[in-house]
Amino acid sequence: MPAFSTLSIDHDALNPRIARLTLNRPERLNAINELMPGEIRAAVDWAVADDEVHVIVVQGAGKGFCGGYDLSQFGEGQIDHPCQQERAPWDPMVDYAVMKRFTEDFMSLWRSPKPTIAQVHGAAVAGGSDIALCCDLLVMADDARIGYMPTRVWGCPTTAMWTYRLGPTRAKQLMFTGDVIDGRRAAEWGLANASAPADRLDETVRRLADRIAGVPRGHLAMHKMVVNQVLLAMGLEQSQQLATIFDGITRHNPEGLWFRRYAQAEGFKAAVQWRDSGQAIPEGDEARRRIAELERQLAEARAASR
Repeated sequence: MPAFSTLSIDHDALNPRIARLTLNRPERLNAINELMPGEIRAAVDWAVADDEVHVIVVQGAGKGFCGGYDLSQFGEGQIDHPCQQERAPWDPMVDYAVMKRFTEDFMSLWRSPKPTIAQVHGAAVAGGSDIALCCDLLVMADDARIGYMPTRVWGCPTTAMWTYRLGPTRAKQLMFTGDVIDGRRAAEWGLANASAPADRLDETVRRLADRIAGVPRGHLAMHKMVVNQVLLAMGLEQSQQLATIFDGITRHNPEGLWFRRYAQAEGFKAAVQWRDSGQAIPEGDEARRRIAELERQLAEARAASR
């Protein structure tokens, strides 16, 4: 089996026609670092090349599926990164190139000729929801959570899958609020194919995967190609281009920069608590004023630590 640092992939112990791709950074709630997107693509490539595999199940180790990007690094860390540039002027096309590559890596799950199933327990939130929604099918534990909280500030889902999977009205509700929904609600809304009690999630996914695994690979590939072509005709690729550009803007406009400075000064947990509480997000000139105050605070803290 191929060896990766952020995930593992292998044949299912009971049915070798099923490949299990396990996101494996449980100490960080399987948060996405710089290596994970590319390793997802490489793992999918391995499963596609294995003629025994008919279906790929994507799951998370530990307490949840994936908690999104590792924002202890990108959010509060003192870094200059293509996705969060501290140098001025900000170069949006450098940001776009990196984030578009990550998006294309996640979309390997969607492009794979072999069906993919996201098995979600705990949380699939922020960038973790991108991974889950790039899979063809979604099965959740009743108490699992899915959503994209950074739509409130500092993020736009680059895969743009919410509308295609959920429809415009409910997608707008979640994008405007940053709310998360549980597995039961996701199934009611048609976002998830099914939900199940947490202790029956494995059994529920296995039944579905076993059923799919009995179909010839060629038939699965053709049916998937037909459905995917409909989404492409609806403009999925163009939506992803726009969403990826907007994601960069949300991280570098006054509101996004305020969020990052607040995370650096007060810690990411405090910044997330503000974001998710419903409290108004500082914007425009108010955000710029607060940025200046936070930057003075950070400079004083750095000087004191020398």
